[in-house]
Amino acid sequence: MGGLAALAAAVALAVSPAQFLQAHATNGAFAEPGGPADPSLTAWAVLGLRAAGAEAPGSLSYLQSRESSLQSISDLALAALAERALGAMPTALLARITAGEHSDGRIGETVNSTIWSVLALGRSPVATTRYVLAHQTRDGGFAWNAGGQADSNDTAAALEMFRVAHVTGRPVARAVSFLLGFQGRDGGFALTKGRGSDAQSTAWAIQGLVAAGRTPPRSAFAYLARLRRPDGSYRYSAAYSTTPVWVTAQVLAALAKKPFPL
Repeated sequence: MGGLAALAAAVALAVSPAQFLQAHATNGAFAEPGGPADPSLTAWAVLGLRAAGAEAPGSLSYLQSRESSLQSISDLALAALAERALGAMPTALLARITAGEHSDGRIGETVNSTIWSVLALGRSPVATTRYVLAHQTRDGGFAWNAGGQADSNDTAAALEMFRVAHVTGRPVARAVSFLLGFQGRDGGFALTKGRGSDAQSTAWAIQGLVAAGRTPPRSAFAYLARLRRPDGSYRYSAAYSTTPVWVTAQVLAALAKKPFPL
């Protein structure tokens, strides 16, 4: 029986994370189990699949058909990244992002939207780079908005943005040091101190470290491996299993060691 059980487990694990994601798309639109299709979730799924070298049939047409429904700069940037990953030039989306530039270099309303805009544009105006650097906290991290509490996810995203903006030296070293402080004994990374490790924060940390030219800890990958389910998806954490399409999409990019923009 032990041999049969092991064989059954091996067969189950033959379902890849990419296959799990692809099974949750209808005409290119992705949805969580039992939920409605959503352009943002579709964009995340596309980024994960393309990082893994997998296809997302029909997703480009779906995303392009939903461009007018997107409102926030961050959503525009996410969709633009996905369309670029699919080989298209999202001219209209990039124009709307550029229109959100402020005189102080901020794009959109937050530090987060500014970082995402740089990733989508593939360049960082001097004023924008200065704006983001000016909002690095004393301990080296970055927050969602100006004056907010720095967290691991936004710090990792800033490291990815630094790669695009060609920022090197002390700002990168400080952000890396801050980010590593979120790793727990289980190998995973937490969003905020004391919250506990989760798959998405661990994925962000891996991407941020890769973008900074650092080698992510092996223990982070081991943590993610323990969260993998037989259907190819990933749990959010050891305690919770939620939004498996979103979680799995973000984990895929980390496993491929590909920071944004892909």
